[in-house]
Amino acid sequence: MVILYPFPAIRPDPVLAQQIASVPYDVVSADEARACIQKNELSFLRVIRSDAELPDLPPNDDQVYLAAQQRYNQMYTSGQIRADDQPGLYLYRVVQGDQTFLGLVCCLDVEDYINGTIRRHELTRYDKEEDRTRHIGAVNANTGLVFILYRDQAALTDRLASLIPARAPDTEVTNKQGERHQVYRITDEQTLTTIRDLFATVPALYIADGHHRAKSAVNVALKRRQEKTATEESERFMAVLFADDRVKLHGYSRLVTDLGPYTTGTFIEKLRSLGTVTEYGPVDTSQYHIPPAGEISGRHLFHMYLDSTWHELSFPADPAEDQIQALDVQFLQTRVLEPMLGIGDPRGDPRLAYMGGARPLSALTAVVDSGKYAVAFSIQPLSTGTVLAIADNGQVMPPKSTWFEPKLLSGYLMHQLS
Repeated sequence: MVILYPFPAIRPDPVLAQQIASVPYDVVSADEARACIQKNELSFLRVIRSDAELPDLPPNDDQVYLAAQQRYNQMYTSGQIRADDQPGLYLYRVVQGDQTFLGLVCCLDVEDYINGTIRRHELTRYDKEEDRTRHIGAVNANTGLVFILYRDQAALTDRLASLIPARAPDTEVTNKQGERHQVYRITDEQTLTTIRDLFATVPALYIADGHHRAKSAVNVALKRRQEKTATEESERFMAVLFADDRVKLHGYSRLVTDLGPYTTGTFIEKLRSLGTVTEYGPVDTSQYHIPPAGEISGRHLFHMYLDSTWHELSFPADPAEDQIQALDVQFLQTRVLEPMLGIGDPRGDPRLAYMGGARPLSALTAVVDSGKYAVAFSIQPLSTGTVLAIADNGQVMPPKSTWFEPKLLSGYLMHQLS
């Protein structure tokens, strides 16, 4: 049984919301965040990517987290962000072209994460987990949403949609892509009870995006228990719930800094020993398209950018592969990245980086052509059914195996821990 908790969200002054709300911390680099901040000093990136304004310090320096704390407190005391006067639930609607996504923002119990009612499907990266744990502790708030899925077996999304008030949203922000992000606050007890009753029949929830945010919130809760400083709110974390069939799912690209002992030629020859390598040649990435989304039966399919050239890699799947090994991301890890390039720990190896699959292919080619990385692998997306089945079986994929949309704004709704 899933228990949802209303909470008094910290939200931007509606007049300033367009300037304050930002992309999530993990979809921009420090350089990209710095450029955004220089154009807009109210951007919430100053809180969630405080390292961007301290480029001479390591990103995990104590001063980075102190800067985040100070900026957050400054925004609160100045009234740029403020707490709602009573607890509520929040309907979060994203209008993306002709598509509409509807989520429910609430708080969830850390114990439901610990006991497996809230299920996860990916491992976390050590550095990202530590970073967000320190960030949440310093700021004393959940500053970003954990993206949660539920199986929509009773048309819950349609029933939630029927509860949207017949008025303008409390807040509306339009991002650079033209997506409209709307928030409706729900505080009347009858509607709150209706929503809680709807979800009382849901047996489990699934983390889609935000594994690091969720695990870090749990880390903070456990630490405060030990320190005897726990509060009712520190035992909960903020999340947004979407139906499993009402979201988009992309793959997650891998970037590797070097080829280890291989040259371009010997690396490709080694890959050919595993399957088929087809060269596309130098292509116009604006015209080049990865094959349609979805899992490919009977083979592992990747697209690789190496030495200014795109290649398609097709490797036969082994019928004896278990549910995890059958995944393209796991095959790439265990058959290519680890044995060939010596990347044995995808959670912490500094030679391995990730880029969300929704980014254009030109973003991959740019970072490889810059010399920062030697090779990029673009990976086919999974189905949500596969993701949920893996979580139900208590299994976990390598980190950064999935990229879900819609991407939700940070600094738009926050949850104070005490």
